[in-house]
Amino acid sequence: MNIHSKAPLNGIKVLDLSRVLAGPYCTMTLSDLGAEIIKVEIPGRGDDTRGFPPYVNGVSSYFMSVNRGKKSLTLNLKTSEAREILYNLTKQVDVVVENFRPGVTNRLGIDYQKLQEINPNIIYCSISSFGQTGPYAQWPGYDLVIQGMGGLMGITGEPGRSPVRVGVAVTDINAGMYAVIAILTALHVRETTGKGQYIDLSMLDASISWLTYVAGNYFATGNVQPRMGSAHPSIVPYQSFKTGDNRFILIASGNDRLFRLLCQGMVLEKLPDDPLYKTNSDRVENREKLIELLQIEFMKKPRDDWLETLRAIGFPCAPVYTVDEIFQDQQVLHRKMKVPMTHPTAGEITQIGIPMKFSETPCILTTPPPNLGEHTDEILRDFLGYSDDQILKLREKDAI
Repeated sequence: MNIHSKAPLNGIKVLDLSRVLAGPYCTMTLSDLGAEIIKVEIPGRGDDTRGFPPYVNGVSSYFMSVNRGKKSLTLNLKTSEAREILYNLTKQVDVVVENFRPGVTNRLGIDYQKLQEINPNIIYCSISSFGQTGPYAQWPGYDLVIQGMGGLMGITGEPGRSPVRVGVAVTDINAGMYAVIAILTALHVRETTGKGQYIDLSMLDASISWLTYVAGNYFATGNVQPRMGSAHPSIVPYQSFKTGDNRFILIASGNDRLFRLLCQGMVLEKLPDDPLYKTNSDRVENREKLIELLQIEFMKKPRDDWLETLRAIGFPCAPVYTVDEIFQDQQVLHRKMKVPMTHPTAGEITQIGIPMKFSETPCILTTPPPNLGEHTDEILRDFLGYSDDQILKLREKDAI
């Protein structure tokens, strides 16, 4: 039985030439949606993240976090024999994903123009730091670089202190998500026109697109938003507060009614009628006085006591979870966002679940993250019809 048969992207085949995070996150998501992924890796070394600690029985936890549901094929694309294998695979797949620096695929002879000649219907997605065109196209870039240049770091951090990187490589993941959206769109277009196409996806572009109302404010007023920690520039109080047990609670007082409700829960009933705090505009203007006053009150009880009190009256609040707390939360567990898998080398591992829940075509976790080259023989034999002797000769030539 085809394990993908009921999944949304059943029948779609993807050739994954990417590594590290943006591309692998994209192709893992496509796998979760039911696509068949062939991950091409360098013989003997593989995806860079295979060397990133910590390890579980010698297997990188970083690599395993974004590479489930894929088959690993090792190809030395500097050899003509390996390129021939890739060309043969191109005839059978729907999508190619790569995140080399612009120009590398041309030098290797695996660029869109070459593969499009082999398969005119191919959808080819290139993910890069700055895009395939423009004065910065050849610049090297990592998530940290893009967080800085894309604006996220400039608005993240405490007032008067240094900019702070978002704690996960968010610009990589953002680009990977946009790549999924673009690929799904291109597949839909192909259904209508019969034509594949090229997708040029820039991490910088993707990061800037997330600025939304921050950019809108600048376009409207010319004002540059300062770093405000967890606070909101237009809503008060809407931020984190330290509590009596040195943990943090998030308070989302999105309108005047909710502010009155908050004051009720904190036994500060007179505060909403104070002219300094009566409306949200008043509270924004007198932010510092109000935040100081509320912070004193929040230090009088532990975080979970405040949560119980405020949730009981319907006020929107939340804990600032540490990672261990996330994966013990009853809602997270109920939504199956923590799932077990068995890896052939690492043994029992845990994966983040799939956030997309479909009623008719559910996503599925298929296979664990692959060992390096685990499926090389299988792909060559079953996809392309290579004999055992041919595979042996490819190994002797260091092509696989």
